[in-house]
Amino acid sequence: ERTFIMVKPDGVQRGLVGEIIKRFESKGFKLVGLKFVWPSEELLQNHYSDLASRPFFPGLVKYMSSGPVVPMVWEGLNAVKTGRQMLGATNPADSLPGTIRGDLCIQVGRNIIHGSDSVESAKKEINLWFSEKEVIGWTPAA
Repeated sequence: ERTFIMVKPDGVQRGLVGEIIKRFESKGFKLVGLKFVWPSEELLQNHYSDLASRPFFPGLVKYMSSGPVVPMVWEGLNAVKTGRQMLGATNPADSLPGTIRGDLCIQVGRNIIHGSDSVESAKKEINLWFSEKEVIGWTPAA
């Protein structure tokens, strides 16, 4: 199973990319896709299309396009569910210690990371951010 994880602009600006990658690798997931990009508003409107009717949508797109992000594809057993558990609650105040948001952030509007919420959304998000050639299956060393 694969999941889409993205370090948001505040996570990049705070130098947390390495820490986040380390946590996923340490858990046993395999990194099969990685980019460093400054996303367009159009790409972000597409990514967050399910939130388009919400009052915070324009601010979300503005924030997410304010700097570079690090989209990633991780592979492993129950990658979507476990990935979401590793992230913690959307609101860092509700996130348990030991989760990425519980340990590394305090503000809901600057919660440093996005993770797919279902296998279906993971497929959609991976296909939106990565071409087929940019997601690479490989075998780890024994």
